[in-house]
Amino acid sequence: MNIALIAHDSKKELMVQFCIAYCGVLSHHSICATGATGKLVAEATGLNVFRFLGGNQGGDQQISARIACNEIDLLLFFRDPITVKPHEPNEMNLLRLCDVHNIPVATNIATGEALIHALERGDLDWRNIVNPKR
Repeated sequence: MNIALIAHDSKKELMVQFCIAYCGVLSHHSICATGATGKLVAEATGLNVFRFLGGNQGGDQQISARIACNEIDLLLFFRDPITVKPHEPNEMNLLRLCDVHNIPVATNIATGEALIHALERGDLDWRNIVNPKR
């Protein structure tokens, strides 16, 4: 599966720790991420992470485009729900695209763990039935 990673600044360390904890599962999949998040995860885990631009430079839009083209199967987007972000409308478009294209998305660690465990068990293979061209 193609897994995209995005994390707000205050959640980057949480994303790194999450990826360290689930490195074994993630290593069996293709990982892409926005700039700084991808760099931190790659350095901490040794995973091969394709890096887009930073989120505030359009990296989240690059991931959105891949979602729209059916090139992303799962999104882990650890958000800071407290701090107002200037590019928040882009984030809402990203989440809307996930809904339109039936992309499983986690916006916090609890849902992220549920999705990773489902991925590990093979419970997310339904996407191949729903979208056989993948």
